[in-house]
Amino acid sequence: MLEIRPSHQRGHADHGWLKSQHSFSFADYYDPARMGVGALRVINEDRVAPGGGFGTHGHRDMEIISYVLDGALAHRDSMGNGSVIRPGDVQRMSAGRGIMHSEFNHSSDAGVHFLQIWLLPNATGIAPSYEEKRFEAAEKRGRLRLIASPDGADGSVLIHQDARLYAGLFEGAETATLPLAPGRKLYVHLARGQLSINDVVLHAGDAAILSQESALTLSAGQGAEVLVFDLA
Repeated sequence: MLEIRPSHQRGHADHGWLKSQHSFSFADYYDPARMGVGALRVINEDRVAPGGGFGTHGHRDMEIISYVLDGALAHRDSMGNGSVIRPGDVQRMSAGRGIMHSEFNHSSDAGVHFLQIWLLPNATGIAPSYEEKRFEAAEKRGRLRLIASPDGADGSVLIHQDARLYAGLFEGAETATLPLAPGRKLYVHLARGQLSINDVVLHAGDAAILSQESALTLSAGQGAEVLVFDLA
């Protein structure tokens, strides 16, 4: 079974310094039919204006992944971490029993375009932690590169949930296939470009849910950058 979620059906928010599109219910956007898929609770496509950012605020019991598409996002948190993440970097923050952090675009002329992803953890009250790794474009070209997993396999960042996150770049004749185990679901989010999944065409911002299928096949990419979540 394949369910398509077109980009235009997402929630929208415009705060001036921040323009955001919500794949699932978030903040002032609420749709009882769009509360998440499995442990996947949030995918916000955020565009942060030059000089804008999220001031210091707190989280608890959430796995938070930031995936930058364009620009540079500065991070600081209450554990003493400070860094700037750019396209190719994947940041994972386990909020656990509590963490404070901020994310800013310190550029005076360039915006930041990134995906903010939240997954519910498989345990509450754990010690907060932070991890950041880089995955070059060559690692994602024409294939699905594992970037987050519950065991840190293949150099991926570690998340506290039975979920795996893959990223891929596809153009032209490049293809990839990902098997789907019985009882699991795949959530596909096309970050940009155009891509066929099981012969159905997606455009930037579109998403698809696969269940009761044997595999996901990606093909016919046009400047495509895609994230695929394997969920219980």
